Amino acid sequence: MTFASVYPHYVTKVGKKGRTKAELHQVIEWLTGYSEKEIEEQITEKSSFAQFFQEAKLNPNTHLITGSICGYRVEEIENPLTQQVRYLDKLVDELAKGRKMEKILRQT
Repeated sequence: MTFASVYPHYVTKVGKKGRTKAELHQVIEWLTGYSEKEIEEQITEKSSFAQFFQEAKLNPNTHLITGSICGYRVEEIENPLTQQVRYLDKLVDELAKGRKMEKILRQT
């Protein structure tokens, strides 16, 4: 599965709840370290999620992402790639649910 194939669903999901593409990118940038340009390159290159996360510089505070997504507790997922994808899903879900950006980005 490619990041590019899922990305439009993220945009739609947050857009339906009144959040912006810029906010989505801010969340992706926080998690992965990718710049706006690098996010667009990942989409253009149709990077798989494996490539997407392999090239990312994960935020050191990802361990603060907890809770359930798709019936699984993200902090208990053993496969690193699956956990990273679920981290992204969880952040997008929080954004779509209207959570404050400071909370999503795990800022004190």
